[in-house]
Amino acid sequence: MMKMLKKNQIIIFVIALMLVSAGYLNYTSLHADNTIATSVQTNSILEMAGIGDAQLVSSNHVVEENAIQEEEQKQVNEVVNTNAQTNTITANSNQAEEETKTKETEYFTASKLSRDTMYSQMLESYQKILENAEIPESQKTIAQNEIKNINTTRNAIMISENLIQNKGFENVLIFMNSDSANVIVEADELTTEQIAQIQNIVTRELNVKIENVHISQK
Repeated sequence: MMKMLKKNQIIIFVIALMLVSAGYLNYTSLHADNTIATSVQTNSILEMAGIGDAQLVSSNHVVEENAIQEEEQKQVNEVVNTNAQTNTITANSNQAEEETKTKETEYFTASKLSRDTMYSQMLESYQKILENAEIPESQKTIAQNEIKNINTTRNAIMISENLIQNKGFENVLIFMNSDSANVIVEADELTTEQIAQIQNIVTRELNVKIENVHISQK
């Protein structure tokens, strides 16, 4: 009977020991799983927050970078604005120069047209004298000579203007008045050499004395 009792106690003790061991192992496993889960959750949170293996950046450093970027952007804007203002000034200056140049060209064109119109009207008047049967022959002879002189003068003026333009002047205008010639050239200034060249051309082509050649610039 005593042997049976001791045997049963041993069996109960072994079973109890097994239950305690199983409980301990189960507790250890759960604790490990919780630790792993917590670690995984922590890593996930760090990754979502953009931390992970990266180094944390202080708020002061972020503020400094933003300030630097704002300053750089401000400098870029200032350069862009300066360039825009410069381009506007240049464009306005170019436009003003073009307008001035256009006005000067219009002046020379309109003046030549007015001069040629005057010669055409004179030729027309003399031609009517030649066609009028009631006009004496002596007056018709005078009219013929005037027509010849006008045509000669017009051709000489055209040749002189072309020759002067070939010397580097964009626009040239010549008016004849009796035995004198008025020459207008488009130029900011005239050198002594340029004046001499103009005088030589006008005196040779228009048969005008050098002291009667009057040169002005526009």
